[in-house]
Amino acid sequence: MTESALTENPAADTDAADGADSTVDPELRGRALDGILLLLPRVLKRELPEVTENACLFDEVGLTSAATLELILELEDHLDVQIDVEGIDQDDLRSVGTLAGFVAGHVIAED
Repeated sequence: MTESALTENPAADTDAADGADSTVDPELRGRALDGILLLLPRVLKRELPEVTENACLFDEVGLTSAATLELILELEDHLDVQIDVEGIDQDDLRSVGTLAGFVAGHVIAED
C-alpha cells in the first residue's frame, strides 16, 4: 500500500473522534447540535459562556447524570423525535458533538 493510499482521507480519523459518523444524517446532527446548545442553559438553570461542539459536557459545561436525562428529554421535545438511549455510553457523552452524533444516529423511526 502506498503512502498516498494511507493518507487519502485524513478526515476519517477525526470524524470518529468528534462524534461525526458516516451513518448519521448530517442535517439531523446539525439540528441536534443546535438544540443541545440552546437547551443546555435551560437544563442547567444558568447562563453559560460560549459552548462549542468540542466542549466536554461534564468537565467544562458542568452536566450531571440527572441533567443529562433532562437534556435528552428536552431534546426529544425540541426535535419532535424519540431517541433510543439503550446503547448510550460515556463516549457518547464526552462532548456536545458526540452527543449530537449519538442523538442523530439513535432516533426511533415512527411507524
